[in-house]
Amino acid sequence: MAAARFLVRGKVQGVFFRASTRDAATRWGLDGIARNLDDGGVEVIAAGDAAALEQLARWLQHGPPMAHVESVQQFEWNEPTSPGFTIA
Repeated sequence: MAAARFLVRGKVQGVFFRASTRDAATRWGLDGIARNLDDGGVEVIAAGDAAALEQLARWLQHGPPMAHVESVQQFEWNEPTSPGFTIA
């Protein structure tokens, strides 16, 4: 199982970014969470098949239609992840 933490910056709050991320992650069988950050970004933690995680990483580069992603940082994640994908 692979896991990663992503920090997504740009116009990513108020544009259904977290819900769309949950839908994409669920479609690819990933577990994790998406949450807004105080600085206007979104944090995404995802775990599952490495190929599915790579699909999510590519999807996060643009996000849903109303979003404007400026940057995505990816970090290793070694903490446990709860089953399913939630929005916080």
